[in-house]
Amino acid sequence: MEKFMLIFHNSANAEMAFQDQSPEELQAEIEKWNVWIGGLAAQGKMLGTEGLLPTGKVLAGVNKTMTDGPYTEGKEMVGGFMLLQADSYDEAVEYAKGCPVFEMDGKVEIRQIQNFG
Repeated sequence: MEKFMLIFHNSANAEMAFQDQSPEELQAEIEKWNVWIGGLAAQGKMLGTEGLLPTGKVLAGVNKTMTDGPYTEGKEMVGGFMLLQADSYDEAVEYAKGCPVFEMDGKVEIRQIQNFG
């Protein structure tokens, strides 16, 4: 069984749309994620998941210059991630296809975790 990271990308417009949702609309959106994540957890495929706040810090270069970021003016933002296990890339892709991020024109980056052991 291999491990994969799913990285959830939202457009900056989708991030702004979430902020404008009513509490009921936001709860309905959260429930879609809970159903999808719960299904993966029930199959023993999900190893962990977290959402990310839209702000943070970025260190860059040899001097490790710190700036505020990521930038909400950007085209897209990483909204969260999930670690899961699957037998193959194809299987991980199939699991990713059920992600609710696609309803907001988002995307899922699927990366296999390198095994150093």
